[in-house]
Amino acid sequence: MSRRITGVTLDNLEQLPRRCRRCVYWELAPHMREQAEEFGETEVEKEAWVSAVLLEWGSCGRIVFSDDLPVGFVLYAPPNAVPRSNAFPTSPPSPDAVLLTGFHVLPEFRGGGVGRVLVQAVAKDLTKRGVRAIEAFGDAENGSAEDPDEEHDCVLPAGFLQSVGFKTVRPHPRWPRLRLELRSAISWKEDVEAALEKLLGQVSVTTAEPSAARA
Repeated sequence: MSRRITGVTLDNLEQLPRRCRRCVYWELAPHMREQAEEFGETEVEKEAWVSAVLLEWGSCGRIVFSDDLPVGFVLYAPPNAVPRSNAFPTSPPSPDAVLLTGFHVLPEFRGGGVGRVLVQAVAKDLTKRGVRAIEAFGDAENGSAEDPDEEHDCVLPAGFLQSVGFKTVRPHPRWPRLRLELRSAISWKEDVEAALEKLLGQVSVTTAEPSAARA
């Protein structure tokens, strides 16, 4: 048994959990999301968003596999590619940061460090690309990533974000905005590989960037 991390592409997007594959909470403005859900077009919209971000900006997600089983994923993008970010009372995100959006770990794999590995993998990728920080909107009423509130589980618990190094930059009783300053790519590479080794001993990290996205 081994664990590995690979970039999200159009070819492996179907490996996201079905509910997450259909979720466009972050990818569309609230009124557009309602329309997409009404007409059953959320999967098409999700694929279109990933395709556009890959083409215009580059790698925008990571998936953790345990053998061939995808056990967790994360998506991220510049704030101008995340329409939902404008709907939060603690908007806008900082212009020098990339926004953490979709994030999910299978329930049976929670509590073992997979979430931390995903954050570290994002940090490693973005540091190599010259990004200064990661920001995320947190849910202050959803206590932990281990027991998410189903209604708002598209927004990460603020407590989880703080546990992996994020600091609050704009407080709010429900929707604080948090920030993780990035350091050297070498440090993040060491963190990711050490965390994977701790999780399961055998480390296999895919570092190649995704191939060109399909139209």
